[in-house]
Amino acid sequence: MRASRVSSGSHPACHPRRTSVNDEDDGPRAAAVFDALGAAYEKAFAHSSAHHASLDWLLGRLAPGSRVLDVGSGTGRPTAHTLVSAGHRVLGVDVSPVMVELASRQVPDAEFRLADVSELTLEDGSFDAVCVYFSLLQIDRPGQAELIARLTRALAPGGTLVLATVPLDVDGVDAVFMGQAVRVTSFTAEDLVGVVRDAGLTVLAEQSMLFTPDHPEAVPEPHLFLYCEKP
Repeated sequence: MRASRVSSGSHPACHPRRTSVNDEDDGPRAAAVFDALGAAYEKAFAHSSAHHASLDWLLGRLAPGSRVLDVGSGTGRPTAHTLVSAGHRVLGVDVSPVMVELASRQVPDAEFRLADVSELTLEDGSFDAVCVYFSLLQIDRPGQAELIARLTRALAPGGTLVLATVPLDVDGVDAVFMGQAVRVTSFTAEDLVGVVRDAGLTVLAEQSMLFTPDHPEAVPEPHLFLYCEKP
């Protein structure tokens, strides 16, 4: 996953992955950003030990053959690849045609769809787990809260949601992401925990750290991982 720098220079770097759109312009713009990044996005974040640790934690909670939704699935690695290799059924969703093509080629045993997850039909209780790795950062705050609530409804009782983001108090801030112009929105860690709890999830654990992507322009950025359960 990739680093982006808030253009004002007043905040640490953050990296937006996009899977839902809020207006008619955002969708094509978001897809274009990640079409341009392609496999470079995976390379920059492949060494994230926190990401891999969160997947190990998730695997420890899943029954054999569990159904998992990967929101903002990117290149399919490491998330979908790790889960499929462990025998689980994965549906990945992304708005970038290039990302979907890469993921389908790299993880052929998973299913990937080119779609806006906010418009995708998700039956209540249809997934045992949902992964949301850095997929919210180009969605406005009401849209993020709405999407988290929708994903919670898609979880079966006792299901697990793992959410990772860059916890910053930014709202519609122009940023540069690997040379691409983006608009970034996020919550502080405390506020995001509140959003998750309001959606009906129990936060089992939180993990915060600094991470430096493997990219020449990268700087350390804060990452937050939330480990959640649907009661």
